[in-house]
Amino acid sequence: MDSLLDLDRQILYFFNGSDSLFWDSVVGTLTNGLTWIPLYICLIYLVIKNKESVFQILFTLCFAALCILITAGLTDLIIKPLVGRLRPCMDPNIKYLIDTVYGFASKDYSFWSAHAANTSSVAIFVSLLVREKKLIIAMILWCLFNCYSRLYLGMHYPSDILCGLLVGVTLGFIIYYFYQKIYYRFTPKINYISSHFTSTGFAISDIDVVITMMIFILIYSIIRATIVCI
Repeated sequence: MDSLLDLDRQILYFFNGSDSLFWDSVVGTLTNGLTWIPLYICLIYLVIKNKESVFQILFTLCFAALCILITAGLTDLIIKPLVGRLRPCMDPNIKYLIDTVYGFASKDYSFWSAHAANTSSVAIFVSLLVREKKLIIAMILWCLFNCYSRLYLGMHYPSDILCGLLVGVTLGFIIYYFYQKIYYRFTPKINYISSHFTSTGFAISDIDVVITMMIFILIYSIIRATIVCI
């Protein structure tokens, strides 16, 4: 166990922090949940635009919301208080050995990472729902960067991230499984064969809106970091 904990810390040291104020700002901006609100709006737009009835829209959005509600509830209300592991930035044994960014600290517990669990469950659910290669890659990268940001900021250990990912991915698959089982009882299943739509009926042009928003958010974080460093 001591060897595993030491390996956990060594991996954290590798990914944690940098001497770059620019990168501090980029990571700080992109780890903030408020930064990604436009992405969530675009995902909601994607569902609204490509579902035919109010029932289909609300049913899909409710199951997408379940990804966050279940992972967040399980993490923050049960696992974190039960395990009680201090965050690296608050652990007296190592907090002076890691780099932290001003304004990023938390007194709640570390295991497992809510960021990793939430983003991975949403990424899996959206990927299975839409089934378009570009969006799948974009959602996975979004999830992985959020995980990396928590190591960079000293908010989590790698084991926190790994367990959060495993839980989030598992719940994402489970939630989608029940979604499609119930959804197709009320809606005929159609396999779309078109260069303009995915096999599940989502327009490629609407998916491009989501990916474009993700790119704009990245550009915004870079511009903001550049201004901070001037």
